[in-house]
Amino acid sequence: MKLITWNVQWCCGVDGKVDPARIVTEAKRQADFDVLCLQEIADNYPDPRLAGSAGEDQFSLLSTLLPGYVGIPGVAVDHPGENGRRRRFGNMIFSRLPVQQVFRYMLPYPADQDFLGMPRMALEAVVTAPFGDVRVITTHIEYYSVMKRTAQLDALRGIYAQGHGYSGGLRVSGTDGGPFQTYPRPAATIITGDFNMDPTDPGHAQMLQPFADGTPALADAWQHAHPGIPHAPTMCIYRKIDPTAPGYCCDFIFVSEDLKSRVRDISVDMQLQASDHQPVLLTLD
Repeated sequence: MKLITWNVQWCCGVDGKVDPARIVTEAKRQADFDVLCLQEIADNYPDPRLAGSAGEDQFSLLSTLLPGYVGIPGVAVDHPGENGRRRRFGNMIFSRLPVQQVFRYMLPYPADQDFLGMPRMALEAVVTAPFGDVRVITTHIEYYSVMKRTAQLDALRGIYAQGHGYSGGLRVSGTDGGPFQTYPRPAATIITGDFNMDPTDPGHAQMLQPFADGTPALADAWQHAHPGIPHAPTMCIYRKIDPTAPGYCCDFIFVSEDLKSRVRDISVDMQLQASDHQPVLLTLD
């Protein structure tokens, strides 16, 4: 199973050009992926609201550009817009593996008036890999406010633990295809996305903490696959916030305990310039 996570910055490259088709081309160049997790997908935010954008519906465009994949939108920001169209901003998961149940979670958004902020969400799809079902969760965590980010990371851990509680042979309710029908939830979980923190941030350690209820702890897939080697940078390599600063890592893949032995490799494409972030590829056996 090959999974890519990538903050595509509304499909805006280092050259300032917004091009959803380029995102798909470059993702396919990196790997013949089974699952693609994207952050910062936009709809109806024409320039100057988002630089370079014509206001295109990227949720629909990317779905059209990926035939054979199930496209699952996760809208975090939903604003009024022109011509009766809403403005939407959020995440997407694309899977060519069979998709079981999908879940959408709004993350905490506590008031912190000293900082800019936007609503954030986590998007989950249960996909059927060759070795069994896997929960794939992607998110884009708060950038400016430490208080918001801490609350959101705590909620993300809670989402993981809550889903894990359904993996112990819980009875499946309903079989008629109605809304009360539920599907099995596997223990195997991948959590991906832009966490807006580096590996030394307390939030990273927060994600790896043990759970009081006995839920198995999460692991950083990079640290597991490359022990002792600093995580490759995933942002600000070609477009820098501070011209004197090196690139840094803020895009991570966390895996549940039962997937650690399946991690064959995790890598970062350091050459690509189709976004201000670099895509991260996870390969599982």
